[in-house]
Amino acid sequence: MHPEILVLAWGTVLLLVNIFLAGHLKTRQYGADWNIGPRDAPMPLLEPRAARVKRAQDNLLETFPIAIAALLGVVLAGRTSAATTAGAWIWLAARVVYLPVYWAGIKGLRTVIFLISLIGLLMVLWPLLRP
Repeated sequence: MHPEILVLAWGTVLLLVNIFLAGHLKTRQYGADWNIGPRDAPMPLLEPRAARVKRAQDNLLETFPIAIAALLGVVLAGRTSAATTAGAWIWLAARVVYLPVYWAGIKGLRTVIFLISLIGLLMVLWPLLRP
């Protein structure tokens, strides 16, 4: 199996962890009735830490389609290399670190980690952009 596909699988696990963590924190704040109910009523704003986890989830959801396209693209195009493998692992490692850093509210570091994840994605995407 290509390492890029393995990274994609672990990225999917990370997304699931993020979704369930955000859901858990919302349920802890709003209660089990909210969780199992239709969620029609407006709710108060999330507490800061829960809101940060939700924003981290939203950020991952925004960038995950790019990762899927890049990671599958280099494999399907036969353009994998040591650089695409390194880029894939850089992206995943940065995304794994991003969640707890954002959750903790560490100012500035979250942005640096996000930029590192983008560099990793660009390392994977670059071979697809060359003729």
